[in-house]
Amino acid sequence: MSKSFRLYISECLEPEKTLPLTDEQVHYLKNVVKYAPNDKLYCFDNKNGEFLCDIVEQNKKQTLIRVKEQTKPFSPCPDIWLLFCPLKKDKTDFVIEKATELGCRTILPVISQYTNCTSIKIERYMAQSIEAAEQCRRTDLPLIEQPQKLTDILKSWDSSRTLYFMDETLESAPFFDLLQQEKNHKTAILIGPEGGFSEHELTLLRTLPFAKGAMLGPRILRAETAVAAALSCWQLIAGDWR
Repeated sequence: MSKSFRLYISECLEPEKTLPLTDEQVHYLKNVVKYAPNDKLYCFDNKNGEFLCDIVEQNKKQTLIRVKEQTKPFSPCPDIWLLFCPLKKDKTDFVIEKATELGCRTILPVISQYTNCTSIKIERYMAQSIEAAEQCRRTDLPLIEQPQKLTDILKSWDSSRTLYFMDETLESAPFFDLLQQEKNHKTAILIGPEGGFSEHELTLLRTLPFAKGAMLGPRILRAETAVAAALSCWQLIAGDWR
């Protein structure tokens, strides 16, 4: 029987290779999607693309899959980065999930003056992104960086990458208009915390030649909503939705 579930495999995939699944993957296949020996699944490895695989062995000690033919070549997502200030747990989960689905290549947690979430768990973020990538059928995984202070990020920023910061003061140009004027393929989007950027941070951002303030419509959005809106706008105009 053929099934459409999909797994990320950390080892390199190639035809006729046999690999064991992790305990977590076995639990998922057995208890969630009800797999059985000889069922088929799709796997990707963040390097060689997606492959059709067979479940060839199942016992109490391990479950093995055998890699068959490639079904999708490896295709990295566009070079768009998301910088966001971590939120409460469920909201951050939403941000990681949607950033992965919307094709972010890099996700960077940012500590700003008003960031009010002190529990930053990169391993959890990575698990969330893997699950989202499995569901949305992308063949790569976003790189999730360690959290950094906003001031430190700005000091070491590569000026060839445009940084659009979402301006909750509504004093900047519309993001849609800015993207139509300059479609830089090396782009980053910065979303502030629930309390917004401080006056000092806004002043600093507005003085940097590589940073541009942007407005997401006439209404102030929640941080997690702004993430989905900004990434959707970028993908529509400059990304791979075209």
